[in-house]
Amino acid sequence: MSRNQSSTPTQESITSSSSAGETGLAGFFNFSELQTNLRTEILAGVTTFVTMAYILAVNPNILSNAIFLEESGDLFGELVFATAISAAIATLIMGLYAKYPFALAPGMGVNAYFAFSVVLGLGIDWRVALAAVFVEGLIFIALSLSKVRSRIVAAIPDCLKHATAAGIGVFIAYIALTSNSGLIVTDESTTTTLGNLGQANTVMAIVGILITSAFMARRVKGALLIGILATALLGWILGIAPWPEGIIGLPSFPTNIAGQAFVGLAQLFENNIANLLAILFVFLFVDTFDTVGTLTGVGVKAGFMNEQGELPKASQAFMADAVGTTVGAALGTSTVATYIESASGVSEGGRSGFTAVVAAILFALAIFFTPLLSAIPPFATASALLIVGVLMMGSITQIDWSDPAESIPAFLTVVFIPLSFSIAEGLAVGFISYPLLKAFQGKAHEIGIAVWILAAIFLLRFVFLALGIGA
Repeated sequence: MSRNQSSTPTQESITSSSSAGETGLAGFFNFSELQTNLRTEILAGVTTFVTMAYILAVNPNILSNAIFLEESGDLFGELVFATAISAAIATLIMGLYAKYPFALAPGMGVNAYFAFSVVLGLGIDWRVALAAVFVEGLIFIALSLSKVRSRIVAAIPDCLKHATAAGIGVFIAYIALTSNSGLIVTDESTTTTLGNLGQANTVMAIVGILITSAFMARRVKGALLIGILATALLGWILGIAPWPEGIIGLPSFPTNIAGQAFVGLAQLFENNIANLLAILFVFLFVDTFDTVGTLTGVGVKAGFMNEQGELPKASQAFMADAVGTTVGAALGTSTVATYIESASGVSEGGRSGFTAVVAAILFALAIFFTPLLSAIPPFATASALLIVGVLMMGSITQIDWSDPAESIPAFLTVVFIPLSFSIAEGLAVGFISYPLLKAFQGKAHEIGIAVWILAAIFLLRFVFLALGIGA
């Protein structure tokens, strides 16, 4: 549909937004222009939330290794509260301010870096580490206001945008096949190999993939969500996964961890300055480029990129990330980031900010339903992640594979994202190789200064890692 064709229904939806009920909602979120509806948006929001709900159990498990309470308290429950509320606030800002169907939560990977490298590895007090995250969030707010992060998205070459989308697809599938299902496992001889197909969890993951694939093949609306719930229920019935211990539980307010980032601020510069600068750099680097990669990849999948290859309202999307990180640190959790699992809701048809609003509401309510949500086994979400990976691979057809200067950086990006287990690292390799290969072609003059600057930054980071700085 052309822009001229779409302008009439869009104006109609805006005009009708003064009416009560669904019409007003449709007008605010531009349902007509985005060719979506309330039912689709709700389904997409629920799907995104259910696919991400594992973070409510995983993040507290990781951070509890590094946070030591001087007073008695329910540390796990407090971390669940901090995780859920920081996710809800950041996702709500994304939905209402940026109006994108992306959900946010404390990031995987950076939470492990926080716990095992910063606190346990370097011996930095967890309060000081939270203070570093808080400062990082403030820096991100400043960068978002200055539109620096938006310019980074605009600077990414088209081939790397499409490669990032495909790479995220492979990354999601890799997570599904390894962490969530055990279909692929580590092996001393071959690095990885096929898992034990006799394991109950692996069998259930296979069953879940078949169930979800069947619904997808029949084009059933809500196939991903149905697949997750059906697989979880089957696992509970067969005794492969324990039934939920309860449905509703009273939340544990984070009295022992909330506000401790401000306590850490007073001690921030009493520690090794070089270590703290390296820590801040890693937090900044990972959060910035993980979010850039996610917004770009999922944005391509959702069709949000404009003709100039830019993501409209990118500054607003980055602001949601930045505020989420700052609030999360104040509540007692590590860096908040935009989640690649948002692609599951997009795949269900979610196109407006109302998808994010639904996910945000569910995150807020999750503090009362932690016993139920924590009982959804990883093998139940494996099928949804795998199918999302399939859907995101479609972007790979937009890459010019006949041009080595385009195809090689794109391929490296696709490969390095899952194998390094980091969107940021994949983007780094792509950004470094792209201008170099263009220069070898005699086309250095076609490369914008922003690309060269970003390539230099990525290269410097790899040099720092090689020297053991910030590792």
